[in-house]
Amino acid sequence: MPGMISRRRWLGAAGVLAAGPAAAQFRVEISGVGATQLPLAVASFRDEAATGLPIAAIVRADLQRSGLFRVEAATMALDENSRIDAAEWRARGMDAVLGGSVSRLADGRWDLRFKLFDAVKGSELLGRSQLVLAADLRLAAHRVADQVYQALTGEPGVFATRIAYVVRAGRRFTLHVTDADGEGGQVALASPEPIISPAWSPDGRELAYVSFEQQKAVVYVQNLVSGERRVLANFRGSNSAPAWSPDGREMAVTLSREGVAQLWVMSAAGGTPRRLTSSTAIDTEPVYSPDGRTVYFVSDRGGGPQVYRVPAAGGAVERVTFAGSYNISPALSPDGKLLAYVNRQGSSFRVTTLELETGSVRTLSDTLDDESPSFAPNGRLLVYATRQQGRDVLMTSTLDGKIKTRLVSSGADMREPAWGPFSK
Repeated sequence: MPGMISRRRWLGAAGVLAAGPAAAQFRVEISGVGATQLPLAVASFRDEAATGLPIAAIVRADLQRSGLFRVEAATMALDENSRIDAAEWRARGMDAVLGGSVSRLADGRWDLRFKLFDAVKGSELLGRSQLVLAADLRLAAHRVADQVYQALTGEPGVFATRIAYVVRAGRRFTLHVTDADGEGGQVALASPEPIISPAWSPDGRELAYVSFEQQKAVVYVQNLVSGERRVLANFRGSNSAPAWSPDGREMAVTLSREGVAQLWVMSAAGGTPRRLTSSTAIDTEPVYSPDGRTVYFVSDRGGGPQVYRVPAAGGAVERVTFAGSYNISPALSPDGKLLAYVNRQGSSFRVTTLELETGSVRTLSDTLDDESPSFAPNGRLLVYATRQQGRDVLMTSTLDGKIKTRLVSSGADMREPAWGPFSK
């Protein structure tokens, strides 16, 4: 594919992600201050040290990363049975307090309990308990954060969802699937050849991606439970940039089987593709709108790469981005109202959003070499790849750009993140 050697490429696939097999553990660095944040105290869970996991710290980091909370560690011991003095906590500047415990059962499982207390109204907001396998304790902590987030905001949290990204360690490439904070997870594929463009199926059970193991770009689909995979597109020329339709029945791909790279649509089970675009320019990086009626994509038909859209059934093409001469890597928010993309500003490449209804444009990042924005399934956060201190790293950002989280691995370059859907 054109541009395959350089880091910055828009023709057909996003960058080669990097995070190596030795980089399983991450450190979360959060920067920025939100305009309005709910003050929340989270106490260490009683007996959490016996689990070997900092459960309360995981919950705190999740909630702080959302940008909606000012989270502090409670200095006093609390659990789900503690008496909460609302006036005392209000005097400490807290609107809500979370406490809990974990205890090991005879069968090896853990009983995780917590209570969320409203210090303003002086009432219990939420109380839960769950039986958890030892291997699922980290996921359980994320689920606690999700439940707290929903109780306080009325919207679902995304902390128990997953992200996929590619890791490059030397000449080795690995496709990782981890928790939304970059921890835990699995290696879906390891290869001496590049792996690019991971894309989640709507049900979260499969990943489509491009592998160069056959010395050319071929689109694969892999089941994340069984590990089984199949070739989706291996036609003459390059096969790249897979994108699932919202119902999971079809895939849009970029194929150069008839010369210049164009958009094609085919069954997610494989088969004969149907051509979607016909131009003398390069059309690539398709992404479906949430209602499945429209496909957004990147084309240089106007002289430089810009975002366009076309009806999923075929038809007239319409240009979408106009601010700047270079706009690539489109991503649609789950409600279809916001387009995220990478905009070149001088010699910098920055994550930018466009309100499709109003045309309002906002630059979110303050870094210089961003790639591959992807929305969280609740539409409140974005994950993207960038470079900091000579390393390729993953960042999350709130939609106002005020709260950013850097997922830092030890010695690994990480790129091309894709945020998975809610679990079904």
